[in-house]
Amino acid sequence: MLTEKLESLRALFAEMDRALIAYSGGIDSTLVAKIAYDVLGDRALAVTAESPSLLPEDLEEAQSQAAAMGIAHEVVQTHEMDNPNYTSNPINRCYFCKSELHDTLKPLAIERGYPYVVDGVNADDLLDYRPGIQAAKERGARSPLAEVGVSKLEVRELAKMLGLSCWDKPAQPCLSSRFPYGEAITATKLQRVGRAERYLRTLGLKNLRVRSVEDTARIELPPEQIKEFVLTTDLAVLVSTLQSYGFLYVTLDLEGYRSGKLNQVLQLAQHR
Repeated sequence: MLTEKLESLRALFAEMDRALIAYSGGIDSTLVAKIAYDVLGDRALAVTAESPSLLPEDLEEAQSQAAAMGIAHEVVQTHEMDNPNYTSNPINRCYFCKSELHDTLKPLAIERGYPYVVDGVNADDLLDYRPGIQAAKERGARSPLAEVGVSKLEVRELAKMLGLSCWDKPAQPCLSSRFPYGEAITATKLQRVGRAERYLRTLGLKNLRVRSVEDTARIELPPEQIKEFVLTTDLAVLVSTLQSYGFLYVTLDLEGYRSGKLNQVLQLAQHR
């Protein structure tokens, strides 16, 4: 089944002939870029959007991964932070972020002669609340992984099969997803969240989130790791480090890490 899906992806790109990939450096878009390059060679172009929601270190990783694959790679600037519909952080914030992204990529694709812009949306993403997917569709973007029915787990399996070093890289959605809806997003807040998560990963942690609630950092870890984390971490150093990034308070979420946790307020609202 997995081999069949890989062949379907290859066939899809062969039909496209030329494609521009919205490449964040995450595992999904990296897999798409890899398959596109294997099929299309220099007729594939990976483009990364640089903005305050992307740490400089993450951009460097994306550039390094693209170089390792061999695919042509460019960086463009996006300006979602100029849009109050984005920075005010409404429940459809992601729509305005992806609108800015694809309003930047589509003209570039047309100018360069790429008939298709593709992204890394997978089949499981379609089951979650992702208003950005609609924005991409409205602008004609395609999602090969979703079209072929590739799940999140299968993305990792395919990435490992194809020899991508990032096959076990933790999911890393946009840093704006760390803020509760309605809390204004600023470049400073984005950067401090990103720095905090980077620091925690230097402690050997992989699957985690640092949620930002006003001046409080709320750390989420897998439930089975919480006890060991508390017992083995120098909490005073942890707190002082996160405070040096701009947080006043540092807390630990006892429920533990759960992807999309901040969307639970939407589910509660539906049942009221």
